[in-house]
Amino acid sequence: MDYAHHFRRLSSVGKLVLALGYIVLLFVAATCLIPLVWMMATSLKEYSKVFTYPPEFIPNPVTFANYQKLFTVVPFLNYMINTIFVASTVTVSQVLFSSLAAYSFARLEWRGRDAIFMAYLGTMMIPGQVTLISQYVIISRFRMVDTYAALIVPVMFGSAFGTFLLRQFFMTLPKELEDAARIDGCGKLRIYGQIVLPLSKPAVVTLAIFVFLWQWNDMMWPMIVINSMHMRPLALGVTMLASSKFSTDWAVLMAGATVCVSPVIILYMSAQRFFIEGIAMSGMK
Repeated sequence: MDYAHHFRRLSSVGKLVLALGYIVLLFVAATCLIPLVWMMATSLKEYSKVFTYPPEFIPNPVTFANYQKLFTVVPFLNYMINTIFVASTVTVSQVLFSSLAAYSFARLEWRGRDAIFMAYLGTMMIPGQVTLISQYVIISRFRMVDTYAALIVPVMFGSAFGTFLLRQFFMTLPKELEDAARIDGCGKLRIYGQIVLPLSKPAVVTLAIFVFLWQWNDMMWPMIVINSMHMRPLALGVTMLASSKFSTDWAVLMAGATVCVSPVIILYMSAQRFFIEGIAMSGMK
């Protein structure tokens, strides 16, 4: 049954409720999008036009001088390279190790599996701020402060959330596929690599998006372990930009925020289908 036919069969009250629902959704969407549009528009304005009233959502004239300042006066390109490298490395490693752990918890039989899984999930209840000092001490003892290793190593070996997300998806896969693979002589790792992972693409992409977003927007940990300017990631660079000589230049600040947000929006829009499917089929909804 198509949507138009379903709409025609609704009563007048049903159509009114549906219309009100769409109005509420449009209002919520507008409250989220208007600040984003204003940020992007401000990044293309001259400094004297930033606080004009009523606000101009279409800059006149359009100028890219703010982005020129951003990439010439501040090493913003270096910030982007650092963030892309760290976020990509952590994403690949977390997806790999989380999927291996999830495969073990979901498809393999071994003593104490469920108890260990519940204990592992219990670590999600510990706030990250509690372990900051101990993590910094370990990183300092290994002399990794102010290096890529300080940003990558503490978070590269999977997470309880990622393991839980993939485990829930792996448990929905029919076991007959594994039985058929074993009959053909496949081992556990081959089943994991050639059957389980390809069939779990939505969940894997969902986890990759989550991890990439967390790393892309992470500011707290880099602020603790990064000292030199050339090692700063993008989120920390934008924060430091707000306390530099551009602290009152809102057009440049909005340009920095736009550069920081745009790749994330593009990533989400390009993988939206897999993201929604992965959330729905893993039980996270």
